[in-house]
Amino acid sequence: MRTLVFASRNLKEITRDIFTLIFGILFPLVLLVLLSAINSSIPKEATMKLFEIENLVPGIAVFGLSFISLFTATIVSKDRCTSFILRLFTSPLKPSQYIAGYTLPLVPVALLQTIVCYIASFIFGLEWSANILLALVVTIPVSVLFIALGLLCGTIFNDKAVGGVCGALLTNLSAWLSGTWFDLELVGGAFEKAADLLPFVHAVNAGRYALSGEYSLIMSELLWVIGYAFVILVIAVILFNYKMKQDK
Repeated sequence: MRTLVFASRNLKEITRDIFTLIFGILFPLVLLVLLSAINSSIPKEATMKLFEIENLVPGIAVFGLSFISLFTATIVSKDRCTSFILRLFTSPLKPSQYIAGYTLPLVPVALLQTIVCYIASFIFGLEWSANILLALVVTIPVSVLFIALGLLCGTIFNDKAVGGVCGALLTNLSAWLSGTWFDLELVGGAFEKAADLLPFVHAVNAGRYALSGEYSLIMSELLWVIGYAFVILVIAVILFNYKMKQDK
């Protein structure tokens, strides 16, 4: 119950920052429009489309979730840098309950962002199928991963530093190492191996397999995402507990 009360407070904080919320939802749509326009300009005689909507939209959906990380980190870091968190430390909430209280209201926000992205993709030729619902389900653990990254950054860094870490570094990592913009196999070498060790490309692949109906391949990719999300959440709880003891 205490966790839900804290989550309710965080939901109110999220809805107050309406500009950031709208930007996080609309920016992936801008990319979808631009890349779809590029795709439509490629001659029909070309044997390969760079940005076919079926391959593009899962990648854009994952990239868009990097803004959820920034949003999460900003909320946590601002709470840490104000007297609000000091008042919370007097409550009976445990570190894991703090983390859960931040996570719960952000999952539906991330899911809403993905739903909007998929709805917009119908304009650019995506055909309706039940696999879209599966792709949305696959997005949930991916959302938790990006929220966990935001929680970790918000716990470690102050409200000024999270802009550089989540706003610049994380968005670039998720963009270039996810296979959204180009086939990583074309680059190969150490770059491809480094990308395979990180969860971003596996998150995109899981969404693409779900959308294309290749069900047997989804879990092998999604396990990478779930594993990373679990480990990062555990680290966030441990560090949050450490920060609590330091600040008391």
